[in-house]
Amino acid sequence: MKLTVLTLFPEILRGFFESSIMAKAVAKGILEYELVDIRDYATDKHRKCDDEVFGGGAGMLMLPAPLGRALEAVGAREARTVFVTPSGRLLNQAYAKDLSKETHLVLVCGRYEGVDQRIIDEYVDDEVSIGDYVLSSGEVAALVLVDAVYRLVPGVISGESLEEESFSGPGLLEYPQYTRPAIYGTMKVPEVLTSGHHANIARWRLKAQLKKTLAYRPELLATAELPEEARRLLKEIATEGGSDEPYTEDPGAAD
Repeated sequence: MKLTVLTLFPEILRGFFESSIMAKAVAKGILEYELVDIRDYATDKHRKCDDEVFGGGAGMLMLPAPLGRALEAVGAREARTVFVTPSGRLLNQAYAKDLSKETHLVLVCGRYEGVDQRIIDEYVDDEVSIGDYVLSSGEVAALVLVDAVYRLVPGVISGESLEEESFSGPGLLEYPQYTRPAIYGTMKVPEVLTSGHHANIARWRLKAQLKKTLAYRPELLATAELPEEARRLLKEIATEGGSDEPYTEDPGAAD
């Protein structure tokens, strides 16, 4: 996959692409990226890329001409082009997975009051929001989208790790996890996790997922594809009275 990001501030993005898992994926040839400075496509000596909004109102709007030339230069018409904006569709795991299948993804980072609507009409395939809030930096929003997408590209992260994450599998939140030492201060790792009994561990984890989802994101259960074991555990949780403290109880103690 190639990721092309159009921005007025490429320096904000560069560190992300040159670090950690992303850098390793690039070194392996799994991913390719290009950071494009929109100002390079302005034609005046001041490299102007914004102007006042027609009809009045506060703030400035990104000019269509420099951005349009940049989009043409990177082949946006032949790629999946995404504009990250608070007024777009909400980003979720299913959409990130869909984007991860593209061979070339072009992202447009907005600034100021956004971009001229004619650019959206001409080049943009998707308008995407990362949440119901407003940021001053389209670069930050674009990095959230990139991070959600690139890690799903085959070969970047092991399939086993992805399967156990939140919003994967049946669509539940991820279960709590622990590492050494088994006792930290006065807090102990749930005994079931150190028992070596794989069936009990799997049951504990599923039950913990259900309790955490009930506590923090109960609406997910309405659309989750729950196996029969999960439905039985939901009834068990209801009998126990549920839990608003999914991290503190040790469900494995009763196993």
